[in-house]
Amino acid sequence: MQPLTPREIVSELDKFIIGQNDAKRMVAIAMRNRWRRQQVPPELRDEIAPKNIIMIGTTGVGKTEIARRLARLSGSPFFKVEASKFTEVGYVGRDVESMIRDLMEIGVNMVRNEELEKVQVKAERHAEERLLDLLYPTPPQSQGTVIASGTQPGSAQPAESSSSTREKLRKLWREGKMDDRIVELEVSEQSGTQIGVMAMPGMENMEMQVRDMMGQLFPKQSKPRKMNVREAYEILIQQESERLVDMDKVTETAKERVEQSGIVFLDEIDKVCSSTASRGAGTADVSREGVQRDLLPIVEGSVVNTKYGMVNTDHILFIAAGAFHLSKPSDLIPELQGRFPLRVELDSLNKEEFYRILTEPQNALTVQYRALLATEGVTLTFEDEALQEVAAFAQKINEETENIGARRLYTILEKILSDLSFEAPDKSGQQVVVDQEYVTKHLEDVTKDRDLSRYIL
Repeated sequence: MQPLTPREIVSELDKFIIGQNDAKRMVAIAMRNRWRRQQVPPELRDEIAPKNIIMIGTTGVGKTEIARRLARLSGSPFFKVEASKFTEVGYVGRDVESMIRDLMEIGVNMVRNEELEKVQVKAERHAEERLLDLLYPTPPQSQGTVIASGTQPGSAQPAESSSSTREKLRKLWREGKMDDRIVELEVSEQSGTQIGVMAMPGMENMEMQVRDMMGQLFPKQSKPRKMNVREAYEILIQQESERLVDMDKVTETAKERVEQSGIVFLDEIDKVCSSTASRGAGTADVSREGVQRDLLPIVEGSVVNTKYGMVNTDHILFIAAGAFHLSKPSDLIPELQGRFPLRVELDSLNKEEFYRILTEPQNALTVQYRALLATEGVTLTFEDEALQEVAAFAQKINEETENIGARRLYTILEKILSDLSFEAPDKSGQQVVVDQEYVTKHLEDVTKDRDLSRYIL
């Protein structure tokens, strides 16, 4: 696949994310640098480390969406985790290495799904033959040979008749006339009791090993189940697909993809910072600095043991994000700061951006609501003045209460359209126009009562 240029990456991100041009340019360069690194001589390639990024901005301005869309564009394994879930080993919380194990799991599933898609046609063909065997078992080949070697006229008739019957069944099956017929199929299932294992913090790897050992002690066994033909066909496709996919190759490919192009999004990184004020007062939480020191070797480059083997984190791209209301990036320990050399501040959103978010992206909320209500036969139309009113109201509520960015649009639109969503099945075939008056009427109660708006919006 032809790699995208930074300008093309930004153009693709523009289809889903409004504004934040500086952040888009920075992640576009980071993504392009991965391709550039693959083109340099091998002896220099391992020396080029990814330039990790810290995004600074309030909630709802697009930090997570930028990272998620970037991963989707590049086809990279992507894992999002809140840094506040981790605590220093010895405290209650998750081990920081677990995020690499989770990223590897995502990578394996991604590659496995790609391989399953490649063998889909072949699996469907094999599944159809097995299904016909269930519906009309093929006579053993030896019997057909004996009949064919007979001296009586028409001795080959049984074999020909069997083939003809099988083709008739194939035709009926493809026409959907046998979907409800009941067949018996051997289905594999885990034998024995499923045993749950509770691991101590920092010992998740031991938990995985115990689970694998239990799986070997209680191997899967086949058990006959009766089901309709359509359900049996889906199970047969799944069985044939898994048989055709080489899981060793999948694991090897996934490991390389994770190591060379994996992306970890560390949200709420500011929550493990100790603000200057709290440090001066001697109230810094010792666990926060412990988390940073645990994160350091992972971000710096180390080897993590996973159920699929050892994974090297040297070239995984880490994108950290946080609001940094009570702290700043310089409050991170110096060693960790050095591993995040690129920093970008995302802009707060106002009325103009909110209006563009409602109208421009391919997955805009207005597009989603129109599609949802169209399933009920309701044609929904938004007038421009109505969307301007929604954008202005979102900015006002964000200023008067907590600023949650574009997420405020979800609550406001849901409030406006809740009655219509409830009554939609009774309005099939009707056209509903959301104008400025419609918006004002449905927001009237929360507009008048400021305390009510805090709870509802």
